Amino acid sequence: MAGVSTPAMAAAVNAGGGLGGIALGAGDADAAARMIAETRERTERPFNVNLFVHAPPMPDPVREAAWCEALRPAFAAFEAQPPDTLRTIYRSFAQDDAMLALLVEVKPAVVGFHFGLPDGTRVAALKKAGCLLLASVTSLAEAQAAERAGIDMLVAQGYEAGGHRGVFDPHAADDRLGTLALTRLLAMRTRVPVIAAGGIMDGAGVAAALALGAVAAQLGTAFIACPESAADAAYRAALMGEGAALTVMTRAISGRPARCLPNRFTLLGETLTAAVPDYPIAYDAGKALNAAAKVRGEGGYGAQWAGQGAPLARALPAADLVRAIAAEMRG
Repeated sequence: MAGVSTPAMAAAVNAGGGLGGIALGAGDADAAARMIAETRERTERPFNVNLFVHAPPMPDPVREAAWCEALRPAFAAFEAQPPDTLRTIYRSFAQDDAMLALLVEVKPAVVGFHFGLPDGTRVAALKKAGCLLLASVTSLAEAQAAERAGIDMLVAQGYEAGGHRGVFDPHAADDRLGTLALTRLLAMRTRVPVIAAGGIMDGAGVAAALALGAVAAQLGTAFIACPESAADAAYRAALMGEGAALTVMTRAISGRPARCLPNRFTLLGETLTAAVPDYPIAYDAGKALNAAAKVRGEGGYGAQWAGQGAPLARALPAADLVRAIAAEMRG
C-alpha cells in the first residue's frame, strides 16, 4: 500500500475496529518517523508498519540504458526525456540500520515485512522492543522459512492480491497459489497463525478466510477508494471503472511482478522486449514516466495496483467500511 496508505486511513481503520497500517518501505527513517508520529497523534490504538525486505538490486548500466531507450517513445509523447541514469529509489530494510534504530526506539506494536525476511539480528532487536512480527509469504517454503526466522504471524498472500507479489525471489518459479489454497495449506502445515490476503473485499470474504483456518484477513484494495487514501483521481476512476475486472500482472512499472489495473503502462509493458532492470531501479523510470504523463493530463501511467476483487470496491470512509465488513461477517 506504499503511496496509498496514510496515517489518516490507518487511524480511521482503527476507529472502525480494525488494525490500521502504514507503509514505510518507500521512504527513509526520517519519513517513517513522521508517519508514525502522525498516526499516533490520530489514534491511541496499535497499528501495523510495513517494510520492504527485498534483495539489493544488481545495477546493470547497459540493461538500464536499453530500458530507458525502450521507454523513450512513451516519454516523447509527453515532450519529455527518460532519465539519463536510473537510481535505486528504495532502500531495503535488510540494509537500513537507521530504520531499524528508529523502530527499536519508537516500538510500533506490529511490524510487517514484504519481499523477504530480515536477518536474525534485526528480528531479535524488534522482538526485544516488543514488536509483533508479520511476514508476507506466497508458498509453504517461504512460510517455513519465516517460521524458522521467528516470525510471529504469516500473511498468506494469494495470487489474487493487488500490488507487488511478496515472493522472496522474483526470478524463481512462482507456484501462483490462490488465497484459498495457500491459506488452508499454511493453516494445516505450519504452527504460526495465518492471516489471509488477496482478493478479500467484504465480510463474506473474511468469513471464508476464517473458515479456512486463518485468524484474520488483511485487505488492501478494499480501502483504495476510501477518502482517506492517497490514491489520485485517475487511480480512483480506474478502480471504479470496467477495467477493474481485468487486473494484470506486470514487471514493467517497477521491475517486480505486481497486479495492476489495466492502463497505458501495462499495455506498453506488453509491447516491450527489452529486459526490465531490477526492482526498484526500474521503478525510477516508471515514476518518471508517470510524472511526465501527469503534467500533460494523462493519468494512465501510474502504479494503479489492485487485486482481482477490485470490482467490489466501495467508496466509503474507512471506519464505515470496517464496520460494514464486520456486519457482513455476522450475516
